[in-house]
Amino acid sequence: MPPEILIRRATVDDATRVCTLFLALSPYFTAQPDGAGAERFFETISAEAIAGYIGSPRYDYWVAESSGHLAGAAALRDRKHLYHLVVASPYQRRGLGRRLWSTVQANALAAGNTGEFTVNSSLYGVPVYQRFGFVPAGEPTAANGVLFVPMQLRLNRT
Repeated sequence: MPPEILIRRATVDDATRVCTLFLALSPYFTAQPDGAGAERFFETISAEAIAGYIGSPRYDYWVAESSGHLAGAAALRDRKHLYHLVVASPYQRRGLGRRLWSTVQANALAAGNTGEFTVNSSLYGVPVYQRFGFVPAGEPTAANGVLFVPMQLRLNRT
């Protein structure tokens, strides 16, 4: 039986572990496998930056844990932009990304979001976000050493 995964609000004490998870997954985000040219991106995922997001009222930040290990993290900025969604490799393809997305989405809707969301998806993540209902909103873009596709989701809320 697989260990239970607990999803909870992040605390500033989680920042270093979230940073470490991002660094492990960074080749999926950066234009160059070694991260060359992505120094600005790395600044935005430093432990200090992540602690700032967790402590900011603009962000709704969550983590997923399994047996004391960080399995994933998600953050929504301004109740509409999916700023972070990462899942550790051993937990990928098990529905954890969807659970994290559902958590931040439900909280945003309860807080007044009208059903419109955006994300800048890594090229690797595009199929995942499409399964969540997002559609591309622009062409693949390279900025600050990172490759991404802007995507959006409009829920049918009648």
